Amino acid sequence: MAPTFKEQFPLLARHEGVWDGTYRIYNAQGEKTDEHRSRLVCSFPTSGPFPYVQSNHYSWADGRKEVRGFPAVAGGERIIFKSDLIDGWAADVALDEDQRATMLHWQRVGEPGVYLYEMIQLSDDGRHRARVWQWFSAGRLFQRTLIDEEKITTHWQ
Repeated sequence: MAPTFKEQFPLLARHEGVWDGTYRIYNAQGEKTDEHRSRLVCSFPTSGPFPYVQSNHYSWADGRKEVRGFPAVAGGERIIFKSDLIDGWAADVALDEDQRATMLHWQRVGEPGVYLYEMIQLSDDGRHRARVWQWFSAGRLFQRTLIDEEKITTHWQ
């Protein structure tokens, strides 16, 4: 029998649940250009076309809100994301007992030449994670996003 998506990607399975956090965005000179709160829901539906779905809920101090969805499928050793916003992949970089780091690469749909690399570092207890996005346009760094998150529940209600 073929492994389940969670069995195929055990590190991603440790991210299942609801994460509250803060996004801080800096330009290439290190100046903060944005900060907002987030709630990410990482889930593994038991039915439907996507074995992994991530829903990102953002809110700003001025009252703005935004929700984005990121469904994914397996593509060999990688997790493949393809939506109206991004086209990319994720892969665990865990070695043996080190089940903490995931790398992502994605491009912005409709923004030629804009792409980023993300590193997600999961804490040993699985309750905290730190994420770094390095954004490039035409091959040059133009901003970084730093994200600190805490898992508030293991499953979405």
